Amino acid sequence: MTLLAPTRGTHVVHRINPVTKLVASILVSIALVLSIDWVSATVALAAEFLLFPFAGLTLAQFFRRTAAVWIAAVLGGFTILLYGRPSGETYAQFLLVHITDGSIELAIATVLRVLAIALPAVVLFATVDPTDLADGFAQILRLPARFVLGALAGLRLVSLFAEDWRSLERARRARGVGDGGRIRRFLSQAFALLVLAIRRGSKLATAMEARAFGAPGPRTWARRSRLRGADAVLLALAVAVAVASVSISVATGSWNFIGGQG
Repeated sequence: MTLLAPTRGTHVVHRINPVTKLVASILVSIALVLSIDWVSATVALAAEFLLFPFAGLTLAQFFRRTAAVWIAAVLGGFTILLYGRPSGETYAQFLLVHITDGSIELAIATVLRVLAIALPAVVLFATVDPTDLADGFAQILRLPARFVLGALAGLRLVSLFAEDWRSLERARRARGVGDGGRIRRFLSQAFALLVLAIRRGSKLATAMEARAFGAPGPRTWARRSRLRGADAVLLALAVAVAVASVSISVATGSWNFIGGQG
């Protein structure tokens, strides 16, 4: 059984090491989770939108890949608006629903923070090849090679689940066993998919062991995972975004350290 061949882009962002992308998104996230305020999130989000055109995605690809983030941010903000901590003037109140100045400000901050944290992570990892990510984890972060390669193999097989599901559905209907109730059909087919996945995983594990993927000692790699100048630029930009968002928030008096929340 062979793994899927990696797809490699020509845009400069495709050549940035996946480990660098991970560290950059973590740096921005840490700065934003330290405070619940709209200023730091707005500054970070504005800087990120200036950088998104260089991420190697078209406008349609950007909104298609980040659609779930926008929906989650709006839903999260709406929940905070209705049930957030009340403070200031009250605009509406019904049972547990209490809309006030404080809940409105907190809802806005929540939406902006979710977008500022999740959007760059999604955009950066949209251009990450799983094989490159595994190479970076094993060669740069020095994670156990056996664990990394096993996770990579499993990730490569995830894309086959949808195809397996459709094949099972067609096969069961051809045998006349796919016309029952919707819930019963779903549970039965899900169990069949589970059995198929276990069998495929066992075969893959046996094949990898036969090829000495689990052998002790240092191993060689088909491709070297290196850090280049573009990686340093991305890290510098991430640090700049984090520092600017925190500094401007503190300077404007909007900094609201999350550890001080009662």
